[in-house]
Amino acid sequence: MAQGLAVLRFGEAGIEAEFDSAGIGDWHIGAPPDRRAVNAAWKVLVDLSALRARQIEAADFDRFDYIIAMDDDNYAALQGLAGKARSAKICRMVDFADLEDRQIADPYFGGHSGFDQVLTSLDIGIAGLIRHLRKPA
Repeated sequence: MAQGLAVLRFGEAGIEAEFDSAGIGDWHIGAPPDRRAVNAAWKVLVDLSALRARQIEAADFDRFDYIIAMDDDNYAALQGLAGKARSAKICRMVDFADLEDRQIADPYFGGHSGFDQVLTSLDIGIAGLIRHLRKPA
């Protein structure tokens, strides 16, 4: 959901950027997004149907300016994968958001409403990321 929503919001803001989404584990490689994620994203006209899961690769740490984790466990795993030299690229989505919860919860084991809540949190985080990128250097 984060990738699709970021593409939409950055486009609306007139900011060119490349986005991708990857998991820490390999258990869903090649699979389409969860139907509940597709349905939640479609409510804000984000089409996730072409996306397929992939696992993060070492090259991602060189390819992207930001590697954004959704929760503390993934943040820690990414820090371990990146090594000291590339760990500065890693941040949490909530670093850009004014959210009560300091993590973007994994809605996978919950119901449909969890995906809607995550979408709302992502929207707040992406808006904060856009504000961050627009700040003068």
